[in-house]
Amino acid sequence: MRIGLVQMACSEGPSENLKKAALLIRRAAAKGARIICLQELFNTRYFCRTRDKRHFDLAQPIPGPVTAALAKLAKSLKVVLIAPHFEKESKGVYYNSAAVIDADGRLLGKYRKMHVPYDPGFYEKFYFSPGNLGFRVFKTRYGKIGVGICYDQWFPEAARAMALRGAEILFYPTAIGWKPDRLKETRSYREAWETVQRGHAISNGVFVAVPNRVKQEGWIRFWGGSFVAGPFGEVLARAGAEEQVLVVDCDPALARKTRKEWPFFRDRRADVYAGARH
Repeated sequence: MRIGLVQMACSEGPSENLKKAALLIRRAAAKGARIICLQELFNTRYFCRTRDKRHFDLAQPIPGPVTAALAKLAKSLKVVLIAPHFEKESKGVYYNSAAVIDADGRLLGKYRKMHVPYDPGFYEKFYFSPGNLGFRVFKTRYGKIGVGICYDQWFPEAARAMALRGAEILFYPTAIGWKPDRLKETRSYREAWETVQRGHAISNGVFVAVPNRVKQEGWIRFWGGSFVAGPFGEVLARAGAEEQVLVVDCDPALARKTRKEWPFFRDRRADVYAGARH
């Protein structure tokens, strides 16, 4: 199972970002990628740096124009696409969502970000309602995948829920970067960001794939560093700090073998975990 992660810089224009993403998707497909994941909010800048009601105009329904354009591309290239973007629900409720499109162009469904932060420069609760669809696994032409979004990657419960539902690869499209006035602290934060996700790979016997954005947007510089970790937690490939398409082979047989050697699912004590909820 060859996967592709698209790491790109975004401009102010959603249509320009969509065109760039399509170009990079084609590049990943030309390298043999069959499941291709874009970064969080791929067709806009990371507007959550500020609280501005004008940004609600960027939202689109799912299905909608973005998924329609990508569905045609997925069908023509015979690839699965994960497309995270700003979703407007019909009732005027907004979500940070990811559409999953199969290799025949069908919209398999969507995931809505469950964990929504509200910190200086990450004012997501101003824009997004918490997800209401649960942690989902999508059966695509090329395998079963789970999709979380950015802040979800810090929560072990999310990874475990998707793995228990049969996910072979967990995708975490992301928007995270440096704080220039706290550079030393942010370096440690980046190490923790990668480490916790490698831990998800180990404890669940899955591949973990994380596309991040790059370049400066306002006060934040997104550090890129998109990576894929194997079931033993090893980093199979890592991108730099520039625009890049990362293509990596992920063998589901290795995940199954790892689960046999490290039978964490067998040895779970779900009967005693309920008391740990608080």
